[in-house]
Amino acid sequence: MFISPAFAQSATGGAGGLLELLFPIILVFAIIYFFIIRPQQKRQKDHQTMLAALRRGDTVVTQGGLIGKIAKVEDNEIQLDIADDTRVTIIKSMVLSVHVKGAAAKDTNVKDSNVKGK
Repeated sequence: MFISPAFAQSATGGAGGLLELLFPIILVFAIIYFFIIRPQQKRQKDHQTMLAALRRGDTVVTQGGLIGKIAKVEDNEIQLDIADDTRVTIIKSMVLSVHVKGAAAKDTNVKDSNVKGK
């Protein structure tokens, strides 16, 4: 006949080494660490630094959306003046951002130098 008999080939490499089995798992953990855990730790450290630097007179925005001026800073709480004769007490960790008194406001106007006539 025209068809030759097929012979089984011997297996090459066997079951593989331990490193070959663990490499994908180690790679996944490394990706999770560098893209999720490490940036979160950096944000948390920056937030703690910001909370430690809170001073009387700073304008803050809370996570609930309140905007107010700090009237008193205590260990774990701050008192905000949110309107005339209206003072609320909040927990320090609820502060989202701070605008320091005496700091100049950021210029939000974007100027395009490629526009003709300017």
